[in-house]
Amino acid sequence: MTDRWARAEERYREREADRRYRRDDRAWGRDSRGGGEPPDDADDWDDDEDDTTVIPRYTDEEPLYDGPPLYDDDDFEDEDDEPEPAPPPRARTARVGRPESAPRSRSERRPQPRRSGSQRGKRSRAAARKAEERKKRRRTIWIIGACLVALLVGAVGFAAKKFADSMAIPEDYAGAPGPLVVVQVHPGDTAKQIATSMVDKDVVKSGAAFFEAAVRTPSMSSVQPGFYAIPSKLSAADAVIALLGKDSRVGNVVVSEGRLLHDQHDVNTGARKEGIYTKIAAASCIGSAAEKKCVTYEQLATAGADPDLAALGVPSWAQSSVKAVPDRTRQLEGLIAAGTWDFDPSATPQQILKQLVSASAASYESTGLLQSGATTQLSPYQTLIAASLVEREALPQDMPKVARVIVNRLEVGQQLEFDSTVNYALDRTEVATTDSDRATRTPWNTYAMTGLPATPIAAPSLNALRAMENPEPGPWLYFVTIDMKGTTLFTQSYAEHLRNIEKAEQSGILDSGR
Repeated sequence: MTDRWARAEERYREREADRRYRRDDRAWGRDSRGGGEPPDDADDWDDDEDDTTVIPRYTDEEPLYDGPPLYDDDDFEDEDDEPEPAPPPRARTARVGRPESAPRSRSERRPQPRRSGSQRGKRSRAAARKAEERKKRRRTIWIIGACLVALLVGAVGFAAKKFADSMAIPEDYAGAPGPLVVVQVHPGDTAKQIATSMVDKDVVKSGAAFFEAAVRTPSMSSVQPGFYAIPSKLSAADAVIALLGKDSRVGNVVVSEGRLLHDQHDVNTGARKEGIYTKIAAASCIGSAAEKKCVTYEQLATAGADPDLAALGVPSWAQSSVKAVPDRTRQLEGLIAAGTWDFDPSATPQQILKQLVSASAASYESTGLLQSGATTQLSPYQTLIAASLVEREALPQDMPKVARVIVNRLEVGQQLEFDSTVNYALDRTEVATTDSDRATRTPWNTYAMTGLPATPIAAPSLNALRAMENPEPGPWLYFVTIDMKGTTLFTQSYAEHLRNIEKAEQSGILDSGR
């Protein structure tokens, strides 16, 4: 048993020695089979050295293994078994500069690819680019994250503020009201927008208070666009009540069709027919009793005669003709259209007139006034003058025919001979005119001149303006109203026209009160 263990230990030591100190026969000038010729430089070897091809076997002085037995007795069948021959060592090629007995590193055992400098440079640049891209991605992620956090914080803060505002009691005035102020309600304004205007004019302390009071008042929906005189420094509830008051609206004027700038009086009754300036003055009043403030008729007449036409809002298509008007007090005639208008009564007389003239010009232009001359050969201002004649001479159903008479007479150079142009310059008027009145030469009397008057003679309606822009086709040159009902006869023949005049005289419509 002892011999078997000794032979096993010896075989183990031999295998370990062969593994650790394996030689390459070719490095000694012989092939792996132990034969062959010595190398060419064998003569250079030392003759004294022992001529042998066998390397002395290295034997450790100390046992290679101190642990428990590596083999059990069962690994061997009997004591007489012969030891197994050790496997022949694999031939290896000796490397220059290193003894064959030295162990080889893993890098030496495996062939390594050789890389050029350009390849190493490309790999370095690619790695740098990738590193930079990773850095940019990280920076972008941080920026996006910071933005999202900021938005979240802002949204939370805004929501918290809105919630706090909704829970807070709106500020409101308490105490005696202040002086009157004028607040404008624009077309389409909501309760919030009206509240903003109230705060701007210091009517209420806060828009929230007015809005809450307004939504609790169903009649707020009846508020119309315009200007309202309301005391300042009111509580929100009182401000809503003041806005809805029947006397709060100011600066609202109604201009009827055919109305003149200045007052006139009827010959038969002596009644005054108020002009546009008088109407504006009455609508401009703010307050009551001793605190009442109004723009006067005289102030408006003076402002209307201002030669600065742009300051009065005169449109560019009328300015050259208005500059040539012989009477400055009548230069705005016809430029304030018939209709219902709103103006700021707290403004100056000049500013009030500019508001009305500008709004009227826009209304006129909406009918196609600027393009109407293609069929009538009249300028926009001439069309406005002719429309005022139609307004004063005809009922709505006859307006297109009267417009055609005007165009036909202008084309042949025939005088218009309209009584309305005679009455325009008179303070006391009637339907009929006298021979003396018709013979008086004025810039407006079409009995005494050919062509159109110097200015419009009244505020035309949009119907009269449309009739003048598109006259009814026809050959008529004459017309006359034959009764108080407004029946009007049209003809191309002067003889027939004289017969129609006789019918008018028989009805008494042409009788003069003078």
